[in-house]
Amino acid sequence: MTDQPPVTLLGPVEVRRLAEVLELTPTKSLGQNFVHDGNTVRRIVAAADLRSTDHVLEIGPGLGSLTLGLLDVAAALTVVEIDPRLAALLPTTVRAHAPGRYEALTVITADAMTITADRLALTDPDRVAPADPTALVANLPYNVAVPVILHLLAEVPTLRRILVMVQAEVADRLAAGPGSKTYGAPSAKLAWYGRARRAGSISRTVFWPVPGVDSALVAFDRGDRPPAGDRAAVFAVIDAAFAQRRKTLRAALADWAGSPAFAEQILTRAGIDPSARGEVLNVHEFARIAAAREVIDAAAHE
Repeated sequence: MTDQPPVTLLGPVEVRRLAEVLELTPTKSLGQNFVHDGNTVRRIVAAADLRSTDHVLEIGPGLGSLTLGLLDVAAALTVVEIDPRLAALLPTTVRAHAPGRYEALTVITADAMTITADRLALTDPDRVAPADPTALVANLPYNVAVPVILHLLAEVPTLRRILVMVQAEVADRLAAGPGSKTYGAPSAKLAWYGRARRAGSISRTVFWPVPGVDSALVAFDRGDRPPAGDRAAVFAVIDAAFAQRRKTLRAALADWAGSPAFAEQILTRAGIDPSARGEVLNVHEFARIAAAREVIDAAAHE
């Protein structure tokens, strides 16, 4: 990004001015808490560990605080914003604060849960960045963070790196390992794709308006290959195991299997203790359960 005007980040005054331009009152339902601290933006971008050739995907750019920081380091940035007012204002903000990087920005007005890889692909033949996104960096509202991350990992296989800012409790759930009190279906499903870890905490004071919850960063790296088996079948086992997490697997998987006895048969074939609970199993063990049922079902139909 040499020989270009410097990118200037948004401060508290500029964030409020942009909100006034839109006559925007941040809404809790959309999780609209806007970062107004440049040092925090730089910290998030640094934690994302991006390459200068990366095509970055940002979900929910809001007023553009993080967007500007990402444009300063990435080859291309595609943002997905559900609020049409915010999506319409963003190019103007980028022209004013990052004029040399305007051409690197693509804005899509949509719900992230409807996004597919085809819609995100760049078509400019002179692009430096890959056509498909290679990294996801975003400030995600707590109520959509888990489904959005899992949806994008499934729909955009080129995403190799993720750095998201989420509610601290959500960060704990995403990064938890088997045996942890916060380990659950989100942790196990995310582990299907790779490895997640906590990457730091974020102060409430860097947001406007100040949220009522703490935030944290979660970093994720996609693995070389997922566990063997069908993802949907494995996720069905995970959902069943954690729907009643205090129950043993024999009881928790009874509805999924059709009966406690059949659940026990499947678990025994998979080499899993039927009296264990789902919170102690890793994603590979859940995959073994799904595979064991497939084998038993296939044998019954021969």
